[in-house]
Amino acid sequence: MAGLRRLVLDVLKPLKDPSIVDVALELSRVDGVEGVNITVNEVDVETLSLTVVVEGDNIDFEKVRMILEEVGAAIHSIDQVVAGERLVEIPRKPRE
Repeated sequence: MAGLRRLVLDVLKPLKDPSIVDVALELSRVDGVEGVNITVNEVDVETLSLTVVVEGDNIDFEKVRMILEEVGAAIHSIDQVVAGERLVEIPRKPRE
């Protein structure tokens, strides 16, 4: 069954524990997840602004959301969703 293959999330997480390493490991245990990439975009006094990329086959979005909420993080936006039998990439614009 083809389901969610990639999620790109804009996430705000408190600076305190758990670390982004721990968050990535927890997300990697979700059914259907094959890989997780967490990039820190900005560090504030109390928060981290993160881009969280989750890839796999038939990713359980509700479980991903629940784990992020459990660590005190909030999803600001869902910036990309890929679903179906294969990954579809956005064509690059030619350089002028």
